[in-house]
Amino acid sequence: MNGLAGDERGSILPLLAGYLALALAVVLVCVNGIDLLVTQRRIDSLADAAALAASDGFEIVPSPAGVTLELNPATAHDQAAEVVRVSPGSAWLVGVDLDGPTTARATVSDLWEPKLLGIIVPAGVILTATGTSRASLAG
Repeated sequence: MNGLAGDERGSILPLLAGYLALALAVVLVCVNGIDLLVTQRRIDSLADAAALAASDGFEIVPSPAGVTLELNPATAHDQAAEVVRVSPGSAWLVGVDLDGPTTARATVSDLWEPKLLGIIVPAGVILTATGTSRASLAG
């Protein structure tokens, strides 16, 4: 019986090393997954803010039926670009599209770079989000 116990000596070390490597891999994937999710949500919020600012670039136009709103494309783009410019991070405004006279759609992108996994994804991933907002007259 003592002879078998001597043969088993040190056999737990490879098992422990394997489990530690697996645990480290799981932690890295979880950290990067959460960071990717947080970055995408930040880009979504920034796109919504840019679209809201763009839809605020309207002009009140009198018409026979009363007054209507019309978005000025240059003003809408400038206001959306200003929101993206003052935001923290390295996001950029891809474009502002006007759908009709009162709806603005802003598209924002940012580069997500993985934490501690630069070997696997060295160039990063470009995340893009689009926000839509509509100006209206209350009442």
